Amino acid sequence: MTDPEDVMFSAAVKAEQARLGSRTLFEDRAWKTEITDDLRQFLSVVDTFFFATASADGRPYIQHRGGPPGFLKTIGSNTLAFADFAGNRQYISLGHLKENDRAHIFILHFATKQRVKLWGRARVVEGELELMERLVEPRYRARPERAIVFTLEAWDVNCQQHIVARYSEAEVAPAVDQLAQRIRDLEEEIARLKGAPPAAG
Repeated sequence: MTDPEDVMFSAAVKAEQARLGSRTLFEDRAWKTEITDDLRQFLSVVDTFFFATASADGRPYIQHRGGPPGFLKTIGSNTLAFADFAGNRQYISLGHLKENDRAHIFILHFATKQRVKLWGRARVVEGELELMERLVEPRYRARPERAIVFTLEAWDVNCQQHIVARYSEAEVAPAVDQLAQRIRDLEEEIARLKGAPPAAG
C-alpha cells in the first residue's frame, strides 16, 4: 500500500512545506488509514459532503452529495460507500472514475465545526442489489441509481479555524419546540392569572 503521507502530499507539496517552514510538522506523523470509532460516529450524523474526482488529464471536479444522516456508510475497516441518487445527468464524476479512480471526500459539519478530509480511490458499482439495500434508506425520497465504493488510503481532521457554526432545520427543531412549549405554558399561566379574582388588599 502507498505510504499515506505520499497520498496526501506530493513531492511538490513537500517541497513547498520545506520552503515555507512547515515540513517538520508532518514528518514521522502516524497518519490514519483505517476507520476509527470516532470517524464512524461522526459519519453517522453527516448528511452532506463534497466528492472530488479528476479526469485522466487532471481536470478536477467537485460534486455535492447529500442524503439522510449517515448515508455515507462504513462497509469495512477502510471502505466507505454511498448511494448515487439521480441528479442532473451530467455524469462527470462517473466519467472521471472510469479513467482515474483517485478521489477525495471533504466533509464540513457546520454544527460541530468539524472538517474531515479523506483521500482514496473510488469505483462505481451497478447492479449489486445486496449492497444497495445496505446503502439506501427506504424512507428517503430519492431514486438511487448505483453505488460508489470508496477505499480509504488516508484521512485527517483540520482545525475549526474560520468555520462559522450553522445549524440545519433538524438540529434546531428540538430547541424551537422547547421554546414553543415554554411560550404555551406562559400564555396559559397569564390567562389563568387574568381570570383569577383580585387579591385581597
